[in-house]
Amino acid sequence: MNPAHAAHAVDPAALARLRAHRPEAVAEAAARRVRRPMLGRDGRLLILAADHPARGALGAGRGDRAMADRAGLLARLRLGLSRPGVDGVLASADVLDDLLLLRALEGRAVIGSMNRGGLAGAAFELDDRFTGFRPEDLARSRYDAGKLLLRLDYDDPGSLTTLHTAARAVDAMAALRLPVFVEPFLCRRVGGELRTDLGAAAVTTSLAVASGLGGTSAYTWLKVPVTDDPEDMARVTAATTLPVVLLGGRSVRRAAGTPPTSGGGAPSRCPRCVASSPAAPCSTRPTGTWPPPSTPPPPSSTGRPGTRNPRPARPVARAARPARGR
Repeated sequence: MNPAHAAHAVDPAALARLRAHRPEAVAEAAARRVRRPMLGRDGRLLILAADHPARGALGAGRGDRAMADRAGLLARLRLGLSRPGVDGVLASADVLDDLLLLRALEGRAVIGSMNRGGLAGAAFELDDRFTGFRPEDLARSRYDAGKLLLRLDYDDPGSLTTLHTAARAVDAMAALRLPVFVEPFLCRRVGGELRTDLGAAAVTTSLAVASGLGGTSAYTWLKVPVTDDPEDMARVTAATTLPVVLLGGRSVRRAAGTPPTSGGGAPSRCPRCVASSPAAPCSTRPTGTWPPPSTPPPPSSTGRPGTRNPRPARPVARAARPARGR
């Protein structure tokens, strides 16, 4: 075992016993969790994404079962959350419950995944029903935001239902003054395989559609991947004024602007990036800042007791790839 992982090892049997004998321990841990603002004053945000297993997507990197071992996943998440610069985690209820019991969410931003019904590889994969957190669940657990996946296929009439239910979820989150991260994609079937269109035109369209969901966009953030040519991102993100986080991946550093110490090339002109990273590596560092250095820090608001939700950020997007799901 990696020594760093060993220091954050998890005993799954102990967790199972605690769950069996004291299920109320989850709610107790949520009630006493120390919270933080979504964004710090430097405007950076790095979130470890671990909601994939709930959609049956267990692969990460080169391993097609990399997220299948729950103890291993929790150890990597604990390691990642212990690192400076990592702000929080995005996950389904079961993973967040484990992290609560392990006291790994103290002082971290916590985002609950809401619609996990579109199982990876299923005939109904595009039917992203809300099988995860409801807005009231997020509020009861004192979590900081929710995330919903919005995959649309112009040839699939069911996408209209997806669009409608997503809009109502945006409304419900706004009514509770809870931010919601909308992850939009335009998709299509190619030879029976679902593919996402991450060309600049498609991503621009998806951002415009997602921005218009619901009766208010006051609490809506966008969560998008990076285009193959990161220089497209300034043009793509001109479609919205909503705060945007980048999906983790190899292109994030290029799009958000590679820090000088990393040895990367000149930063792309995407000045309002906030980085979001997958859980598996647990080593990615924040690669973008918002606002730009010349801009004063955004004002804080007091949406809910004990929290501040500063006004955010923005950008980003790749080209047609197999839809692995997030």
